[in-house]
Amino acid sequence: MANETMNLNTPILTLDSDTVLETAQSKADLIWHDIQNAYRTRKILTGILGGIEKTEAGSLIAIIYYKDYRAVIPISEMMINLIQDETHDYGDLSLRQNKVLNNMLGCEIDFVIKGLDTKSRSIVASRKDAMLKKRQIFYFDQDSSGQTKIHEDRIVQARVIAVAEKVVRAEIFGVETSILARDLSFDWLGDARERFQVGEHILVRILTIQGDSPETLSIHADVKSVEGNTSKENLKNCRVQGKYAGTVEDIHKGTVFVRLELGVNAIAHSCYDSRTVGKKDKVSFVVTHIDEDRNVAVGIITRIIKQNL
Repeated sequence: MANETMNLNTPILTLDSDTVLETAQSKADLIWHDIQNAYRTRKILTGILGGIEKTEAGSLIAIIYYKDYRAVIPISEMMINLIQDETHDYGDLSLRQNKVLNNMLGCEIDFVIKGLDTKSRSIVASRKDAMLKKRQIFYFDQDSSGQTKIHEDRIVQARVIAVAEKVVRAEIFGVETSILARDLSFDWLGDARERFQVGEHILVRILTIQGDSPETLSIHADVKSVEGNTSKENLKNCRVQGKYAGTVEDIHKGTVFVRLELGVNAIAHSCYDSRTVGKKDKVSFVVTHIDEDRNVAVGIITRIIKQNL
């Protein structure tokens, strides 16, 4: 009777059962086979920048994780072009490179394998080769109609590779570019880190492309023209002498930049509250004037509803 019960509970062995018998070792062998093929064909692979280390000789290396393997990219092959002249002398170069890499941790990196050691299964790669290859394919190679894949005014997907308070660094098909806060959104944006994260994909519009070779290529892009300006439409609902709640996004040289909850950018030059207004404070705002040319409401902060302590 016990045997009967056991048999009833045993799942039926189907013909495709052997597909799940893949061991961890055979899986690793399969990935290594793909890596060897990619090395032979100079295929561009994508991994995650997962670490920064120093070699015994003291030079920096970037550690890229690709599936279950770790690839090493020397700093010279990471294409971190720091300008070095009298006006850009910010101290020790390796410290600056380290800082740049630090800000990029967690981002996606394209690379081409330069060397393999089958015995230790170690990989040495180059981001530079991958970026130059991508630049050629997307910015210079033309289709039958003479058009390149990426051209001015085209909306494309970009990778966020670093984020600071007032700037987002993006990699767009092999080209890195900095997008300033004013080009990220039509809304007041006090801190880009609240809206953008390293590793995410965003849509950007290509504004300008300069350079006549992959090595000299530079581009300028923005995010805000893709999102559109909602403030313009919302401004129609804003009334002079109207009182609205808002959040302080930034303070610069005595000017307070407030994002009103009805979706409008506002500027205040004075605050009637005895307390000092700060970033992210919730405030009550009275509109005294509507500046349609700049799409902003101008007014006064009457009180701080809630301080961001």
